[in-house]
Amino acid sequence: MTSNFNDAASCWKAILSDVKTNSGLLAEIERFARENTKPAEIVFGTSGWRGEIGTDYTFNNVRIVTSAIIETLRSTDPVVVTALGVADFDEIKKRGIIVGHDNRFLGHDFAMEVIGLLQQAGIRTWYAGEAPTPEFSTGIEMLKAACSINLTPSHNPANYAGFKVNPADGGPAGSEITTKIEEIANRMMKDRAILHEIKPEAIETVDLPALYLQYLREKQTIDLNGILDFIGSSNCFICIDNVHGSTRGRIQKIIGENPKASYLRTSDDQLFGGIAPEPSEKNMEGVEQVLKWNSALLKLGVIMDPDGDRIRFSDGKVQIPMNYFGAMALHFLHIQKGFQGIVAKSVGTSNLVNAIAKKLGIAVRETKVGFKNFRPYMLPSAPERAIVVFEESDGISGYHHTLEKDAIFGALLALEMMAVTGKNLGDYLIDIMDEFGYYYPDRSGISVDKSLVGEPLLKKLSILRERYAIGTEVTVGSIRRTVSDMITVDGTKLVFDDGSWLMIRPSGTEPKVRFYIEARTEEGKKAVFDTAERMTREALAD
Repeated sequence: MTSNFNDAASCWKAILSDVKTNSGLLAEIERFARENTKPAEIVFGTSGWRGEIGTDYTFNNVRIVTSAIIETLRSTDPVVVTALGVADFDEIKKRGIIVGHDNRFLGHDFAMEVIGLLQQAGIRTWYAGEAPTPEFSTGIEMLKAACSINLTPSHNPANYAGFKVNPADGGPAGSEITTKIEEIANRMMKDRAILHEIKPEAIETVDLPALYLQYLREKQTIDLNGILDFIGSSNCFICIDNVHGSTRGRIQKIIGENPKASYLRTSDDQLFGGIAPEPSEKNMEGVEQVLKWNSALLKLGVIMDPDGDRIRFSDGKVQIPMNYFGAMALHFLHIQKGFQGIVAKSVGTSNLVNAIAKKLGIAVRETKVGFKNFRPYMLPSAPERAIVVFEESDGISGYHHTLEKDAIFGALLALEMMAVTGKNLGDYLIDIMDEFGYYYPDRSGISVDKSLVGEPLLKKLSILRERYAIGTEVTVGSIRRTVSDMITVDGTKLVFDDGSWLMIRPSGTEPKVRFYIEARTEEGKKAVFDTAERMTREALAD
């Protein structure tokens, strides 16, 4: 196939319009990735830096970001050093860094660029190959490594690649680290630095799946023997959709090959069949079809994103997003396993867990969006240690487990729930809702003028906090509600007297305002959405 493209973006557009016909154009993308030396703005969002391969995610820019990471690791700033969890750069060189990637195009090649630069700086490196995000975190702890660099953009489409950096505690890098990386990398970008390839001297590999299994056995948060007994003795069936990602083969290594388990989309496909590889309701259709035709009494289906840090569940009758599963996890880990502590969740997450926690006498901590914000509640030394932490965007971890979100942990926890309760997830959820109340979360949003992105939009929406103070009456549909609580850790969340709520949050990067809502009935969601939009448009008009 011969085609002329002026840039990688137009080439990717052609590829993604018909991945079967145009996959040969990946050779063009590689050319752009190797030859394009244009600078890019480096921003580490809630989960690392992400960019389009060949456009801003190029070999030169990967070298620049890696160099910025190395310079950050050399920092003597006490704030940075504390966040890294090491004494100094000499300790980092000795303890080493784990490097790997998901199944993205050119993942291995980009990883070799990173390893070459790290080795040039005298840092020991381990190459993990294709591996999911939680294995990097557990690998850090098991190897006592200084940190990891995982080249993944998580659930983004095939044209993206990314950088995730995890320091010595295994959790996502905090802003103390990422702000420093951004500062250095963007200074180099401004200077239009051109860095040349440094080939690795030698490659030391690491078996992260084996270390992950050892980690599970040592921590004992998950009862692996109980799960294996359950699969062996019960009338059950499991379906795992790996969406061609790095979780391929991981569940098999834990539960073994078994005729009661089926695995979907396990082949090599760097283009994910043309879909956005996220654990969405639509992408669960394949799992649900398999479950539908299986006659087992107990059924579990899950879909995990390419780097294994997000997961969605189904029992063949109902899908269970993290809004519900996180609440179920708290109930199970506290009631059935006796774990003590608090529960932490992102502020846009369902209040079902709040209702459970209140009745059980468990404190709730609501954080900004971003799994890194759970760190204070996940550290072994934490004064308020979490039983479970989760966010509505499908991420979860639990007591005595990694500080990183972990889809494999989520799948194993779901199996243990079924083993202990003898119920499908949907039936267990109904039991919980019958006791603690029914909650119906959802999300939406509106676009705004581009001129409002950033500070102007924040300023306009800040009026909501004055206008709707606690005690204010608000018309929601045809009913008068009273604001019973306001949470402002990430946008403005108004909780009403019936337990329904809405949260209005500006996007930090796009001309959009996002709405997160929850009603007490399915039919009531529209009224809460309408109220959120009305409040937003009134604030923008002022």
